[in-house]
Amino acid sequence: MQKSKFWLLSLLLILAMALVACGGSGDEPAADETDTAAEDTTSDTADTADTAEEEAPAEEAEADCSSEELFCVGLVTDVGEIDDKSFNQSAWEGVQRAADELGAQVDYIETSDAKDYGANIALFADAGYDVIVTVGFALGEATLEAAATYPDIDFIGVDQFQGEAVANVTGLMFNEDKAGFLAGALAGMLTETNTIAAVLGTDLVPPVVAFKEGYEAGALYVNPDVTFISTYHPGGLDVAFTDPEWGASTAAQAIGQGADVIFGAGGKTGNGALIEVAGNDGLFCIGVDSDQWETVPEAHSCLVSSAMKLITPGVFELAKMSQDGGFPGGNFFGEVGLAPFHDFDGTVSDEIKTTLDEINTGLLDGSISTGYGQ
Repeated sequence: MQKSKFWLLSLLLILAMALVACGGSGDEPAADETDTAAEDTTSDTADTADTAEEEAPAEEAEADCSSEELFCVGLVTDVGEIDDKSFNQSAWEGVQRAADELGAQVDYIETSDAKDYGANIALFADAGYDVIVTVGFALGEATLEAAATYPDIDFIGVDQFQGEAVANVTGLMFNEDKAGFLAGALAGMLTETNTIAAVLGTDLVPPVVAFKEGYEAGALYVNPDVTFISTYHPGGLDVAFTDPEWGASTAAQAIGQGADVIFGAGGKTGNGALIEVAGNDGLFCIGVDSDQWETVPEAHSCLVSSAMKLITPGVFELAKMSQDGGFPGGNFFGEVGLAPFHDFDGTVSDEIKTTLDEINTGLLDGSISTGYGQ
């Protein structure tokens, strides 16, 4: 009898467990289904929207950028990452400033393949964005094509010279030769070996060439005995700015040949050069585009200054012009200059500082020419 009761209780327990298993999945998806749903319905554009096949910008789900009440600014990078500690990052900071000061809804897309330029721009355009920032010389053609397709959207093309003015496209340009001239003058006065170097992105990009030519002219202006080891990356647009290993090895070669000041001008490639120089005592390095003291702390031990293109305020100013209804079209020239000397302020003598100030004044009033483009 006890054995029969035990068997009956066991049977009832098994039946109860079966009923729970069959009825418990009707109200919510299983764990795997929940994960899949989350992946399908959420999109972090900052990490995943690299190609045309991916979803529209993440912010579209939160706000209707086609609404006249909402001002939206989107940014499409060149091949590279938004946190490149240089060019893309500086432009993105300008867009973020538009969010803070203009109340703009902002987002970005990182391009992983050049063939996706047009499609990535279209993701923002089709979502109703008011301003689209495209970063880099290589996006120039795709930007103009998009501007013709979407005449009601204002396009800011960073480093994209406009040969013919188009009403809804403004090329944000800089006199890189003048920034490079100041960096070269600083290097020419700091060098003790009379050998300085530049580790550069590709010469397919005119601003890179302008930096290099200005750098060499500035060094010769203050030190006619200086010699140069200037090296362009041998690859194309798809790799020239994203190769820190090559940057580091090229800087190491220049150091081996006696260079004691090295200018890194090439996105992450240039950053690799700066970090390599920082691993050697008694050498100086010079950054590019932004104040790289803030973005490449690994180079603090050598980073005396940076040849700055003030991209952040330039992007912001053009976004504000668009919001105010005064978008200029054509070309808009942003400011350039040297970054502060930070920890090297005591190393850079008053005589050097005075000379740099005089050179900057001459560059601004035209009494000093960099020779670039002449």
